[in-house]
Amino acid sequence: MKSTVSINYEYNATLKVETTDGQLFALRINTNSPRTPENLRAEIAFVRFLAEDGRVKVPHPIKNHEGNFYTSILHEASGRMFHCVLYSWILGEELEDEPTDEQLSALGVAMATMHVAAQGFELPEGSSLPTFDDPLWWTEDFLLSEKSVLDAEAKDLISRALSAIKSGVAKFYASETPILIHADMHGGNVFWYEDSLSVIDFDDCGFGFPLQDLATALYYLDTPEQDAALRLGYESIAPVPECSEKEMKMLFLQRRIVLLNYLYETSNLEHRSMIPEYQEETLRRIKNFLAE
Repeated sequence: MKSTVSINYEYNATLKVETTDGQLFALRINTNSPRTPENLRAEIAFVRFLAEDGRVKVPHPIKNHEGNFYTSILHEASGRMFHCVLYSWILGEELEDEPTDEQLSALGVAMATMHVAAQGFELPEGSSLPTFDDPLWWTEDFLLSEKSVLDAEAKDLISRALSAIKSGVAKFYASETPILIHADMHGGNVFWYEDSLSVIDFDDCGFGFPLQDLATALYYLDTPEQDAALRLGYESIAPVPECSEKEMKMLFLQRRIVLLNYLYETSNLEHRSMIPEYQEETLRRIKNFLAE
């Protein structure tokens, strides 16, 4: 190995690894992720499935010397077990804050293509992934549990919102069968290189509906024109998932509450500094949602 450089240390850590013969790899270390070995086996199997399918550009997981696609290492100082995955290097840059219509259309194409491909994917034996039928997507609750530092009014608002979200999401699962979705397709998890888009970071993937994937991506966009570009790309591959305006607002609010929960969970000081302003705006949106 020639060099190892940290290129991202937020939720998890990612290192750029260069070998002596010039090959590049991305080493992801799950520093915060709750992924279990069973989850990792499923995630890696899905990425390999997409890589072999070839219609969407994704990194290739690399086996270690024992023939496994992930390595678990005990960090003695913390007493924690860290799971690590080595991926092939993806050229390009993350989408900017103002992605072009071409890039957003390509994002829609990639998402729809993954949804079509996922219908032919089956979990390998000994693997599992969460199903997104829970308001907090089965992340640990830092908003309403005993770990919460929120006041009574904030807890009441969030509790009522999560109850409404749970009822709304349950309707999706009552009539359809979920598929494996990426669940985090925003600009930081897609790379653009020579007019081509690649999808990375499947650490949040699980079983849900195309609508949930689409809503997550739309949440990060700023204008109706951006929304339209993403939807146009999607519908070039498959019908855009239908929902009412109220249902989309519900899914947007759910995403925001999940992110607020993350801010209380994370040890990232930069992210935690966002809590006061982010929480105030979240509670305002909850009040508007409940009033409707």
